Amino acid sequence: MKHPLVMTALLTVGLVACQANPISGRSQLVLVSEEQAQASSVQAYAQTLSEAQKKGKLSTDAALNSRVKRITDRLIVQAGNLYAPSRQWKWSVAVIDEPTLNAWCMPGGKMAIYTGIINKLNLSDDEIAQIMGHEISHALLGHGRERMSRAMAMQGGMTLGSIIAGRDLSALTPVADIALTLPNSRENESEADRYGIELAARAGYNPRAAIRLWEKMGAATGNGPPPFLSTHPAPSNRIQALNALVPQMTPLYEKARNRP
Repeated sequence: MKHPLVMTALLTVGLVACQANPISGRSQLVLVSEEQAQASSVQAYAQTLSEAQKKGKLSTDAALNSRVKRITDRLIVQAGNLYAPSRQWKWSVAVIDEPTLNAWCMPGGKMAIYTGIINKLNLSDDEIAQIMGHEISHALLGHGRERMSRAMAMQGGMTLGSIIAGRDLSALTPVADIALTLPNSRENESEADRYGIELAARAGYNPRAAIRLWEKMGAATGNGPPPFLSTHPAPSNRIQALNALVPQMTPLYEKARNRP
């Protein structure tokens, strides 16, 4: 049985810190301010690039860097239209020369994409736009702040519970992670898919590329682990959801293509 003081404390934190996201409208736990999240991201980004530089892992391929920047610049314009405060962010994108299939965007617009995902999947511009639109959407939707806040809440709950129970409850953290973090993380991934495909369409990139991208990703990863134990939806589930969005996004894409 949970101690009533623990339950009261955690409930109070949840009530005080829950906010409606300005883009999706979903209620989020926010214990970390945007300023704190961005300051942390600036430091982490600088450290990541510094380490990559020391290892000779920052891409020196001028054509590839220019290609990625051209794509992300178009997405950034649409990000500002979706979420006006992002127009003030100090956006930056790096290409890291490592074989991993990955890309990310930190709070405040600090981005990176790895040569592994570009080269192994032989990505088109449309497909790169889908990846980076997805990652940018994570930042716009405050998912980084949400993850930080959940980690803080879980850590605080374990600490308080240990004090009251008179024993170390930190061993329960993996259970709490599966019970509380993964479902919301999958929700975040689905949100980023939804807004990422729209950002790309509004920037003039074909929404059908999102389907091709995840077909390639599924083939490369063997469809990954079961959805319940993954923070990402299985590629087959993802494709189904994105395919349902294509008819809605196609007119946005066609309009963007016809802009002078």
